[in-house]
Amino acid sequence: MSGTRRRADAFSECHPAVNFFYFLIVLLVSMFLSHPVLLGISFFGGLCYSVRLRGRRQVVKFNLLFTLPAMVIVAFVNPAFNHYGVTFLFYLKTGPVTLEAMVYGVVLASMMFIAVLWFSCFNEVMTTDKFVYLFGRVIPALSLVLSMAFRFVPRFEAQLHVIRKGQKAIGRDVRNGNVLQKIRHGITILSIMITWALENAIGTSDSMRARGYGMKGRTAFSLFRFDARDGKVSAVLAALFSVCLIGFHKGVASAQYNPVIRIGGLPLSGQSLPVYAAWAGICFFPVLMGLWEDHTFRKLEAMGNRERHLPWYLTDGRAAS
Repeated sequence: MSGTRRRADAFSECHPAVNFFYFLIVLLVSMFLSHPVLLGISFFGGLCYSVRLRGRRQVVKFNLLFTLPAMVIVAFVNPAFNHYGVTFLFYLKTGPVTLEAMVYGVVLASMMFIAVLWFSCFNEVMTTDKFVYLFGRVIPALSLVLSMAFRFVPRFEAQLHVIRKGQKAIGRDVRNGNVLQKIRHGITILSIMITWALENAIGTSDSMRARGYGMKGRTAFSLFRFDARDGKVSAVLAALFSVCLIGFHKGVASAQYNPVIRIGGLPLSGQSLPVYAAWAGICFFPVLMGLWEDHTFRKLEAMGNRERHLPWYLTDGRAAS
């Protein structure tokens, strides 16, 4: 779904079902549980994996330009307009500001930030062919629409860059002219983009219809196979998530911010520590799997370099090649 080139990653090479259900678990827990420890672990896990997939510069640039400003807005809007809580801090024109409302605003902003991080990883790992492979037979029309929607964002950005360069060459960019001319140029660029998007969608739809997409009995070629490695990964993730579910059932993940702040699982104890460790294992699993693959590859590479200097290798006639 991403239009940019993605670096090789071990977890991305797993079966699409393993990738999909992993992101489903991480996103659901990060978006619906407001426990600060779980959110903190999820944040660092998503940040490390996003940096591994997209690179440090791109992640930092995107977060500084888009995500952090939105977080600041959410963090300040919630205590300004929601006045629940018992710990009074100061008074604004909109009403009293409480510690509970301010803390919950920061938590809401963090949940949004974490969801954006994991969705960026999802967009890199769950490519269009994986998504269609999983849902093409079950919901062919919806899977086609969703795959086009996910794929549309990077393509829309790339096409917008091309159109702006063309308009800038003839002096009709949004930075040229006075305010009215800038608005007119922006509307022109938007009109071109909408026309391009509609034509591209119609072309894709006609192409898929010509290939018999969604017809009964249609077969599709796929390179995806659920092998032994996928089974091991699924078993490890299932075991870790089972520990988390047991802890969630016992109240380790409970968090209350109204009217007072009450966080379950704190301070650390023999009941909460295994849950946090299991959740950390889930969130950092793709990064750890990738690091283990890198270590194995470097080890095999070093072994191959040493073998090239052995007598049997030099006399075998292959050293010259």
